[in-house]
Amino acid sequence: MERVNRVALIGTGFVGSSYAFALLNQGVADELVMIDLNKDKSEGDAMDLNHGLAFAPNYTKIWYGDYMYCKDADIVVITAGANQKPGETRLDLVEKNATIFKSIVDQVMGAGFNGIFVVATNPVDVLTHMTWKFSGLPSHRVIGSGTILDTARLRYSLGEYFEVDARNVHGYIMGEHGDSELPVWSQANIGGRSIHEVIRDNPEKYKEEDLEDLFIGVRDAAYHIIERKGATYYGIAMGLVRLTKAILHNENSILTVSAYLNGEYGQDDIYIGVPAVVNRSGVREVLELTLNEKEKEQFTHSANVLKETLAPVLQKTPVE
Repeated sequence: MERVNRVALIGTGFVGSSYAFALLNQGVADELVMIDLNKDKSEGDAMDLNHGLAFAPNYTKIWYGDYMYCKDADIVVITAGANQKPGETRLDLVEKNATIFKSIVDQVMGAGFNGIFVVATNPVDVLTHMTWKFSGLPSHRVIGSGTILDTARLRYSLGEYFEVDARNVHGYIMGEHGDSELPVWSQANIGGRSIHEVIRDNPEKYKEEDLEDLFIGVRDAAYHIIERKGATYYGIAMGLVRLTKAILHNENSILTVSAYLNGEYGQDDIYIGVPAVVNRSGVREVLELTLNEKEKEQFTHSANVLKETLAPVLQKTPVE
């Protein structure tokens, strides 16, 4: 049989269905199987998406199914889990979703899955770590969406501020996908020019102190969106498709994902948002940026927040 790229999506809520829609529109995968406890919802989504195939750039076989279809999947994308409520932090979700993930990962691995996990459910760094523990797969084949969306939000905000296309803005948000994340201003640039240089050359128009307000807007964006519409899903869905494409097309793209650290940035045994090279094997390598002293302190703090959150979850949730 001819080899095809199959994605298994677990969870067809707001994020999952938006991801499926974006995946079809960009023609990234050959096959997409949609899995959810609510089978009527996943079946309805599959039917609805199939009715748009005539307008898609490439043919994609889409159907609803169960965990048995994970056996031949190249990627299993998990968006299932309890949603973040207004006023609730991503870390508040940890215990509820760790239990859900144990059941999901056990069933995926029980089907004979031997591909790459992509985790989007919050708190994503902790749940990516738990997925790695539950699955027994090598750490480079378990990837979280990390700060891929935060980085995109930063690029958008900087693009608006400096009046340039966000695709020509380069910079990273690192650390926890959450309140302790940090902007790496020391490495941010526009068309190769440091943003600090751009500000210095245009003092009447731009101010260094504006950067902190921009970052706060990025960090708290999810809270503002949740207050207005109940959930965030379009941005992260497109980020997940970008990550899927990097894997399936063996791109060696640099994306800020939740990756396992083994000594990088002075951290061990932790999944956290960092720029990493992603290809068909998963995370090929973690890039170590040259951080300034403040950024190093912020990253260490963020890692400690995640470690403190993870420790009791590892104790309460058995890993066989």
